[in-house]
Amino acid sequence: MQPSPTAQSGPPDAASTLVKHFPAEVRDAYARFRESRSSVDADIVVMAVVQDYRPNKQPATTAPVDSNRLMEDLGFDSISITEMVFFIEDLFQVRIGNDEILRVRTVSDLRAFIREKLAVTAPARRA
Repeated sequence: MQPSPTAQSGPPDAASTLVKHFPAEVRDAYARFRESRSSVDADIVVMAVVQDYRPNKQPATTAPVDSNRLMEDLGFDSISITEMVFFIEDLFQVRIGNDEILRVRTVSDLRAFIREKLAVTAPARRA
């Protein structure tokens, strides 16, 4: 049996532990993100986080879409947004200020915001 791309030889690090409850495709996207910092993989993870922290969860057939407003359409309130932001900070190793997150209204805004944060905090590439 082949180990999955998210399997590690040593003890899991904290970030990998954070995603262990997600489906395999999300864990795999996170593992790929950590290697390549691909915005496509980050988007997959962000969408899973939105679904996971969504207060009024609906059946999986109604997954969040870009045009959904976090508060009005998905039922987020200030507490659930704060919890989601803390999780995203830990997962992607970014800092998000209160004034920054207040500008985020839709799922699309959140995805763009996280991509922006990741671009700013991108590690230097080795030659």
